[in-house]
Amino acid sequence: MKAKVNAKPDIGISDKDRAKIAQGLSGLLADSYTLYLMTHNFHWNVTGPMFNTLHVMFMTQYTEQWNALDLIAERIRSLGHPAPGTYKEFVKLASIKEIDGQPKALDMVRHLVAAQEATARTARKLFPLVDKANDQPTADLLTQRIEVHEKTAWMLRSLLEE
Repeated sequence: MKAKVNAKPDIGISDKDRAKIAQGLSGLLADSYTLYLMTHNFHWNVTGPMFNTLHVMFMTQYTEQWNALDLIAERIRSLGHPAPGTYKEFVKLASIKEIDGQPKALDMVRHLVAAQEATARTARKLFPLVDKANDQPTADLLTQRIEVHEKTAWMLRSLLEE
């Protein structure tokens, strides 16, 4: 006898809560992708006396960010929803706006501090819903992402101190 498998996940989280969490995670994915792209762009285009330091730092940051994208998208899929995956969707969902042109090195750092903090805020906003739904895997993911974004913002901000 074959086991009957539900088309929808039956993981102890209501359909309504899964949908809300997936929507919130979609915003986090959009912010994370926008931050990834901004960091990679700055890695390619940084110039000036801090070139080597920033070039290497930005590469470390965009590599970490790239790896996180999959974790966020896979959690959305685990909740039974499609993950956004187009620029059009990301622009619509992201709280971070793209930067025009090529800023100077320290302005790049300022933009990245703001984008890291915005991404942390997006993740943090989901906690009340995730806690209410008793969704520990998403809470764990959010905790990890917030820790990375806050630490990265601090490290970047330290470059701006006189």
